[in-house]
Amino acid sequence: MSLRLGDTAPDFEQDSSEGTIRFYDWLGDSWGVLFSHPADFTPVCTTELGLTAKLKDEFAKRGVKAIALSVDPVDSHKDWIKDINETQGCTVNFPIIADHDSKVAKLYDMIHPNADSTLTVRSLFIIDPNKKVRLIITYPASTGRNFNEVLRVIDSLQLTDDHKVATPGNWEKGGDVVIVPSLQDEDEIKQRFPKGYKAVKSYLRMTPDPSSNWSGD
Repeated sequence: MSLRLGDTAPDFEQDSSEGTIRFYDWLGDSWGVLFSHPADFTPVCTTELGLTAKLKDEFAKRGVKAIALSVDPVDSHKDWIKDINETQGCTVNFPIIADHDSKVAKLYDMIHPNADSTLTVRSLFIIDPNKKVRLIITYPASTGRNFNEVLRVIDSLQLTDDHKVATPGNWEKGGDVVIVPSLQDEDEIKQRFPKGYKAVKSYLRMTPDPSSNWSGD
């Protein structure tokens, strides 16, 4: 059965380039980005893993851990990591799951038979500290992922979890946000959004990013 937004991310135990991973224990109270790759020594994935390594500080400041997956074994992963470090000018600083029996791929519905009957598709999951799936993106094998978009979504999720807002199209961190329609009490609005808001329509109320001026629960 496929995962959907809001589902609990399945726990698992599997080998990795950094030893045995017990997923829930490894994730702890952090956010997680779990992303799959069709195979080791593939060109697009090599660039993606290099980008992820270079974004370590950006993930860390958001309380996010990254973990990759491929169906190849640990020894292959370790050889591949050497290539990634060499060609991408980085140091891979996160585990790559060795899903040799496709256990995790099946749990997370990463194998799409109409695309390939054995290799994982290019799936990505954002998982929150409550182990809930908050984002699912699946790319075709020919298209590399946009990790700036992954960071943007994490920023949006963390902001909207803490404040009664939603983020508009093409939103970037620090940009104006939308007050959720369910919030109608003007006293609460003034408390939550002391910089005020602009009512473009009754259902579309724009306000500056409230993360720096929060004064309530």
